[in-house]
Amino acid sequence: MTQAVAATTASAHGAGGFTFFGLFSDPKYTTLERGALLAVLAIAVIGLLYAWMLAVQVKAADQGTKRMQDIAAAVREGADAYLAAQFRRILPLIFIITAILYFTTQSDIAAFKFGRAGAFAVGATFSWLVGFVGMRLATIGNLRVAAAATRSYGEAMQLGYRTGTVTGMLTDGLGLLGGTLIFIAYGEQAYEALLGFGFGGTLLALFMRVGGGIYTKAADVGADLVGKIEKNIPEDDPRNAATIADNVGDNVGDCAGMAADIFESYEVTIVAAMILGLATFGHKGVIFPLLVRGIGVLGSIISTYTVKAGANDTSDTALKSVHNGFWIGSFISVTGFIVLGWYYLRFDAAYLTTNPMAVAGFPNGDPTQLPAWASFGIANADMRPVITCFIGVVLAIALNKVTSYYTHTTHTPVKSMAKACQTGHATNIIQGFAVGYESTVATVVVIAVAILLSFLCYAGTPPLFVAYGVAMTGIGMLTLTGNTISMDVFGPVADNANGIGEMGYDAQAMEAKEKGSYKRARQILSDLDAVGNTTKAETKGIAIGSAVIAAVSLFASFIAVIAVGSEDKISEMTTAQYLAEAGKLTVAHPMVFIGFLIGGAVPFLFSSMLIRAVGRAAFLIVKECREQFRDKEIWAGTKKPNYGRVVDICTSAAQHELIGPGFLAILTPVAVGFLLGTQALGGFLAGMILTGQLLAVFMANAGGAWDNAKKFIEDGNYGGKGSEAHKAAVTGDTVGDPLKDTAGPAVNPLIKVMNMVSLLALGVVIKYNIITGTGNRWIGFVVALVCVAAIGWSVWQSKRESKELQEMEKQFQN
Repeated sequence: MTQAVAATTASAHGAGGFTFFGLFSDPKYTTLERGALLAVLAIAVIGLLYAWMLAVQVKAADQGTKRMQDIAAAVREGADAYLAAQFRRILPLIFIITAILYFTTQSDIAAFKFGRAGAFAVGATFSWLVGFVGMRLATIGNLRVAAAATRSYGEAMQLGYRTGTVTGMLTDGLGLLGGTLIFIAYGEQAYEALLGFGFGGTLLALFMRVGGGIYTKAADVGADLVGKIEKNIPEDDPRNAATIADNVGDNVGDCAGMAADIFESYEVTIVAAMILGLATFGHKGVIFPLLVRGIGVLGSIISTYTVKAGANDTSDTALKSVHNGFWIGSFISVTGFIVLGWYYLRFDAAYLTTNPMAVAGFPNGDPTQLPAWASFGIANADMRPVITCFIGVVLAIALNKVTSYYTHTTHTPVKSMAKACQTGHATNIIQGFAVGYESTVATVVVIAVAILLSFLCYAGTPPLFVAYGVAMTGIGMLTLTGNTISMDVFGPVADNANGIGEMGYDAQAMEAKEKGSYKRARQILSDLDAVGNTTKAETKGIAIGSAVIAAVSLFASFIAVIAVGSEDKISEMTTAQYLAEAGKLTVAHPMVFIGFLIGGAVPFLFSSMLIRAVGRAAFLIVKECREQFRDKEIWAGTKKPNYGRVVDICTSAAQHELIGPGFLAILTPVAVGFLLGTQALGGFLAGMILTGQLLAVFMANAGGAWDNAKKFIEDGNYGGKGSEAHKAAVTGDTVGDPLKDTAGPAVNPLIKVMNMVSLLALGVVIKYNIITGTGNRWIGFVVALVCVAAIGWSVWQSKRESKELQEMEKQFQN
């Protein structure tokens, strides 16, 4: 770029040249821009206050009978105990990584070292808070929803949705608060701190997804195989020893895990947009996505509060209300984008003088030469960031529709799987694979079209501008994070409420008080559960799509850092440098192809570790449930099963498997980078993004379709509950459980963790890799050997049972 940029960068990175909160004295920033950043902070706080207000409303609701409260308390205690054990296990690793990030920062300025390490710790803390609070509110809200169902469908539905909204707004508020504070503190030198913040959130999300996913599906598979297939009893029959563990799993897996997952997507997309925005359009490229997210928070507050249902509504009208809330939020957000862009995205001569990197983004360096569709006919205006945000909103809606088509009971794919159940277990599995593979193609086409449209908006500009357009698509896609998580968490809350109703309702007392009230309340909970299954399935498509968009954006940053040698020189990069480096990433180059193959294989190895863990724990749970059912008093319902025994099996399995997949995600890109060089690492990331996305979509949609094929039959089709077709459907559901709720969702944070690790380690990889390193290559060789050894240990460990599980298996054999 120009000498002015180089001078700016040099002064900022020189000894003692950095000042915290320097943008308040920097003449480049107008008073309006400083005020807008403070307004974004205020909006983030408002979002958190709105979450607190809803939490108070949920907690104040009726808690039902003593019996219902006892069941909910058992679920809550199990969830609390699991997350506490998980936190104790990963806390030492967080401290170690924080120290590593501090000492490996490629800068002598203490503020940058502290910023990267400190922001990592803050990001990890925020991610854990979102997961923990989301889980805690879910275990409070499920009881209130079950109690409200005895009075009104509308009251129960609203309580369930607002329970989810608490988690959604917490995600919105903390994500926006963290990104904005980092930029206000570090200004244009926020690159390192932003990466640390994103990595912290992503890593914790990975652990929450892995541990929670193993827990929830081990319990679910065990409960279904023994309860539904062998004993032909309902899902939440209190005689089933796995029932409490199953409900605990819904909270630690679906609530805590998904909340942390979407939070890290929220973090990573804003990190990518801010980094690329600074390297392209200057400070306006950073401030605009923050303002967009602020508009999104306001849109989510307004739209989520409009979601209501009438006293006698059905699942169809309730689902329509949830979708209408999303549409209202989308309208508010898009309108806000346009108005904001209209007034803010003006690039006059004075701005281009102080931010010369932006010149390359316009035809002949002149904003007035932009076509009318890009400027909306406004002099010096550039509305392309607005258009790409709109593309992101449309992408989120399109992914919702695609996922709904392949997983909802009203559409052909799920009906075809239910039909296949008439001829047995195997034909259901075969049809499920076909549906899952086809859904992957549809999802890929939708994402590819969105990226293509973003590319066309910036066609003819340098590659980093194109990458910024893709990043802004991610910003638009997750603008309504509050709505997305509200929809997702509503699913497990309704599921848990249904379980509490089945185990805790006193049918005789309810019927004595009002005839027909028991049947009506059970139907309300069943309908809410059906709505929750649909909304939860729809949000998985958004989570996967956001992972791909964020990964593509970060990949552009990766190439840029290699092209100029270090992250602090990105703004000095020329187009020729970028294209020269990108041109080296061809599969015709052996190192790139080797990296591509390794990267493509990692998601499969990662998934196998998680699925094996679920199967191993489910094996013991099935044996435990069979053993307890042999007790005639338990089968007669006169004796309470030992629920704690199954909870212990799930907890032990999840904790045992927690660290291994994390090591695989963190250390594999480091090992590839030091052993094979930066080009191989680029190929590794490309292969990992491609196969990871395809695998995640297949597992999520196939599993969701198997689940709803079972529900379709349970609604009375093809013989209904207890029929041979139902047993075949339950088998499909149990096969799909670890795919859709364990391995599939965990691949999302895996993709982003590997991207973040690659970016954070790139400086030392460039210097010490054994292929082209400029420093002491023996350092790289030793680090690579340690990483390979740790990865080998992780894989070996994943094939071994923990001591606790080994002891339990011996007890069964005896």
